[in-house]
Amino acid sequence: MAITAQDVNKLRQETGAGMMDCKKALTEANGDFEAAKDILRKQGQKIASKRADNATSEGIVLTHVSEDGTNGKVIALACETEPVSKVEDFQNLAKAAMETAVSANAATKEELLAAPQADGRSLQDHITDLMGKIGEKIDVISYENVTAEKVVNYNHSNGKLGVLVGLTNTGGTDVTEVGKDVAMQIAAMKPIAVDKDGVDSATVEREIEVGKEQARAEGKPEAMLEKIAMGKLNKFYKDNTLLNQDFVKDPSVSVAKLLDNTNKGMTVTEFKRVAIG
Repeated sequence: MAITAQDVNKLRQETGAGMMDCKKALTEANGDFEAAKDILRKQGQKIASKRADNATSEGIVLTHVSEDGTNGKVIALACETEPVSKVEDFQNLAKAAMETAVSANAATKEELLAAPQADGRSLQDHITDLMGKIGEKIDVISYENVTAEKVVNYNHSNGKLGVLVGLTNTGGTDVTEVGKDVAMQIAAMKPIAVDKDGVDSATVEREIEVGKEQARAEGKPEAMLEKIAMGKLNKFYKDNTLLNQDFVKDPSVSVAKLLDNTNKGMTVTEFKRVAIG
């Protein structure tokens, strides 16, 4: 049957696919709109399979905090190239993903991808559809939740970095400003844990061994190596765990001291730092 320009335009409006792709799908489906939609979806699946191993170093990171301030979510939707990250359809998909995360209160990335959209199809289905339209890999590379007495978020100006920080013992006061400062600290200084207790044992053992080897190379006595290594480990904790780091805006105090000065006993329970690229 003849495929009219009106038919092609109607399918394009319904799917967002390109004009030529829509015409090709309608021709292959003999004008059957539902069959044409399935053809376009299969095109997305083919691209997803073909480009599965491609690197996704561009994209957008979004954060959201609930109205009561006790839960935060962060999503990283990634793609292969910067131009695609600026496309309206990609930006809208990222926003839709966050709306789904909030409405479904998804606990994991898997739950988020399986959550139904307005049309009843999963978020993963919509991602696959957009891959078919755009022609490159798109993926939710990170999805995290933080729940605490008070959660504060921070979005870096490049749109590719987001932070959530959970605070406790806030004393019922507005701690948003100091929370933002701590979130920006996390963004800039990349701590690996809240405190030394959060550093995994493999990392601790590696740092001790590195410290010993450095001291040995400097000609230090074998009997002193353990003590020297422990001193280096404490320096590692100070540089790489949030509460022990010097506060960037005022290095005379640690982050732990900054929080305690703001409200006695206030501290960080958890944080998430998500970046693309």
